[in-house]
Amino acid sequence: MYKILANTLFLGKDIIYLTDCHSTNDEAQDRLRKGEVFEGSIVITDNQSKGKGQRGNQWISEKGKNLTFSLVLQPKFLIPSEQFFLNIVISLSILDLLSEYIEGFQIKWPNDIVHITDGKLGGILIENSLSQSTLESSIVGIGLNVNQRNFAMPNVCSLTQLAGQDFDIWELFRGLIKHIENRYIQLKKAKRLQLKEEYLSKLFRFDEWSNFEDKEIFKGIIKGITEEGKLIILKENGHFQHYAFKEVKFLFGN
Repeated sequence: MYKILANTLFLGKDIIYLTDCHSTNDEAQDRLRKGEVFEGSIVITDNQSKGKGQRGNQWISEKGKNLTFSLVLQPKFLIPSEQFFLNIVISLSILDLLSEYIEGFQIKWPNDIVHITDGKLGGILIENSLSQSTLESSIVGIGLNVNQRNFAMPNVCSLTQLAGQDFDIWELFRGLIKHIENRYIQLKKAKRLQLKEEYLSKLFRFDEWSNFEDKEIFKGIIKGITEEGKLIILKENGHFQHYAFKEVKFLFGN
């Protein structure tokens, strides 16, 4: 089923397919350490038993129903302070793909893909290896709910639930890697302002009053992201606050 991608220039020319895997990110990282993979290599599996999510959460996926893989990149053209641009590129690539099938998806900072009415469809986990001056390597883990119909957690959805039909996972995978390559080339060509503006236009709760929690519950409005990828929120008291990963929670309801 999984063969070398013919529709790309350099991504997906080395695809490692595993029927079962603890974590594709860990597998890709281990193989990179051993020199067995290179930029564009992909580890993909039908069954990820210990997939990793943000905040140390586990990403749970039903066997054979969803898209779970990790992509190896070596973005040495980026300095460490620019690493969030990889999140921007990958998030936009996923929305590029999904918009071909269903509308209504947004990016929930920092790493979730959500449908505006039906909840979380997928997530991204990027693990970077840095030197003082450059990004040596990045393992980009992506999990998207495709054909799964039942979930143990609330506010989670899949493409098949939204569309009322099953999808060809290989077709989605092939399309997504092509979109990632296109966006990655954009980044290589230093189209940073264009990418950032597009990211903000797709950002969940951007420029609208919402409830959040840091050390206390507050109302705020997302105004942007810093160059390092911190979330900029204007609080009701008129102060701008910058948040790194795990420093602020989105709250739902009034």
